[in-house]
Amino acid sequence: MKLNVAVFFGGESVEHEVSIISAHQAMEALDKDKYNVIPIYVSKSQKLYYDPSLTQMDIYKDLDHLTQQVPQITIVNHDNVFEIVPVKHSLFGKKSLGMIDVAIPVMHGTNGEDGTIQGYLEMLKIPYAGCDIFSASVGQDKVLQKHIFHDAGLPITNWFWVYAKEMDEDPVGVLTKVRKLIYPVILKPARTGSSVGISIAHNDDEYRQCFEEARQYDEKIITEKVVKPMREINCSVLGDTHNIMVSTLEEVGHGEQTEFLDFKNKYIQSGKSSKSSQGMASTARIVPAPISEEKTKEIQELARKAFQLLGASGVCRIDFMMDAETNTVYINEINTIPGSLAFYLWKETNVSFSKLMDYLVELALERERRKTRMVFSYETNILENFNSQSAKGVKQ
Repeated sequence: MKLNVAVFFGGESVEHEVSIISAHQAMEALDKDKYNVIPIYVSKSQKLYYDPSLTQMDIYKDLDHLTQQVPQITIVNHDNVFEIVPVKHSLFGKKSLGMIDVAIPVMHGTNGEDGTIQGYLEMLKIPYAGCDIFSASVGQDKVLQKHIFHDAGLPITNWFWVYAKEMDEDPVGVLTKVRKLIYPVILKPARTGSSVGISIAHNDDEYRQCFEEARQYDEKIITEKVVKPMREINCSVLGDTHNIMVSTLEEVGHGEQTEFLDFKNKYIQSGKSSKSSQGMASTARIVPAPISEEKTKEIQELARKAFQLLGASGVCRIDFMMDAETNTVYINEINTIPGSLAFYLWKETNVSFSKLMDYLVELALERERRKTRMVFSYETNILENFNSQSAKGVKQ
């Protein structure tokens, strides 16, 4: 009997379209002999839509038309049977559009990858692949992430963070911190992805401009010392805290005129030569990364530690920066739902994209089995003898 696997994608995020690309790659990779693939599209207004036609990329050329033609749905838990129900249905229309056995979130960025979709699935009690609420939210927030890495002794660059309002209230104080890092510096919104809102400043005037750009996407802004000359090395990690596998490394290239791999390099320029963008899979890269065996093992071990430290699960990608002159390695960030699910990093280890998706399903079901053995509530009701009169002075 086939499992009903729902792939959730889209969402209210600047990475909405990237999520659609990654999800369709994942749905193509799911073995149709094992799974019934259920595409669940999350619109930019956070509404859910389902129809088998959502597996076709052409339908996303006009998103307004899509949301008018495809049924909006909700998901209902009936005694742990997860049913897809249309929000509106005609007198003779279907009352149910199918069932879900397991979910695979492929939502990038805010309002999805950051713990939002995980919380929704937790409330419904649907088994799902990937990071749980806690590791997803920390994985999205680079400020929390860096504090954890620093406290654990993992290598990160010199940095600081401020709330955006601090630039309005004390610009001299912020710029003083920047000068201590020494220009050039890189500015990042704390909770976005795909290099959105990220830019490099070489002086105070540029810093102010870059800060204004970054604050459009987040109220928490990170400033880091630029590693230059820099090599970007990535490693994917697959599994959970009980069993961790690390992938082959990649070195990521970028345009000659840019100092880092930005959104345009990742998804727009790279997709121009083909009919449909292949997301992160089409980015210029060298696999395996042309670095020594010693450095490869060092980065893989750091990736393993970071993954376990954050309590991550599913398939993630850990991004590193390496000083091209000293070969010093720094952890940049974790991507808890990486573009294209980082499938291209597993080919060298004989893990096909289809097998990668099998692992994700297995990890989701295994986590659910572990959760059923845990205690989350007591079979008691302390309100049975509740006296409203005696509770009036509780706050005094």
